[in-house]
Amino acid sequence: MLGGTTMRDKGWILYTALLVLFWGVWGAFSALPTQLYGYPDQMVYIIWAFTMLIPCWFGLRRDRFDRRAIAAVYGLAIGLTGAGGQLLLFKALTIGPAYLIFPVISVSPAITVLMAFVLLREKIAGLGVLGVVLALVAVVMFSVPTETAGGASYGPWLLLAIIICVCWGVQAFLMKRAALAGVNDGTTFAWMTVSGFLLVPVAYWMMQAPATGYPWAAPGLTLVTQLLNAIGALFLVMALSRGKAVIVAPCTNALAPVLTIILSLVFYGTFPSVPSFLGIVLAIVGSTLMVYSEERAAASVVHA
Repeated sequence: MLGGTTMRDKGWILYTALLVLFWGVWGAFSALPTQLYGYPDQMVYIIWAFTMLIPCWFGLRRDRFDRRAIAAVYGLAIGLTGAGGQLLLFKALTIGPAYLIFPVISVSPAITVLMAFVLLREKIAGLGVLGVVLALVAVVMFSVPTETAGGASYGPWLLLAIIICVCWGVQAFLMKRAALAGVNDGTTFAWMTVSGFLLVPVAYWMMQAPATGYPWAAPGLTLVTQLLNAIGALFLVMALSRGKAVIVAPCTNALAPVLTIILSLVFYGTFPSVPSFLGIVLAIVGSTLMVYSEERAAASVVHA
């Protein structure tokens, strides 16, 4: 029994690594449909909603669908905070500068950590605390503007960015809370998929014109990249159900950009800025400290 519990506790490391892999690759290539073909962001969202069906099918093959009301409440809340934040991001980017919006959104793991620490009483050892701090700093470093703000004014986009930050921070917390309530991963992801489809009409309404006349490569490339995004989202649910939110949230948000930057260097010849390079170092060191701290704590429990 003890051995089985230990293996499940360690599962968060595997699923976190898979999440970093899928989201890191997705981050490197997700902008291509828009950059190459001018494909609308709203169509990217709509296609993403359909790609969620694939990992949802695999998730429900593994877990039996939980029909309890509490599962629906948590699932819809998780899905709507995630998908709703994505739609708000599209709006924010049309009225404000991306280089100021993303630094605000990058603080979302700190909200997850704070909520998990206060509401769930999650605790971590000394080295783990240092690792969390370094990872959070790394996330911010990745979003440091590489250009000056110039005359950008702080308008409605700032409020939208703050709302998105809160939505995504709360979403990760709710994933952990749902797992503690006994809701399995497949059910949580199924409700996330439903939530994504509920907002498809909103995404379509936000488009300025019907998405016609684009080459087949535009939706095809979107399908491939967004499938990586959807699978990564399932791994996030699985990682948070097994690991501490105060560890998983900053670890995933710090390491995924590292892989994105490395792939961007290889495929696009884009060298990281000084803040991004420092972020890479902090992300690796911080994540290593968190994993080491958790492994050492698990080992002490086994030998106790």
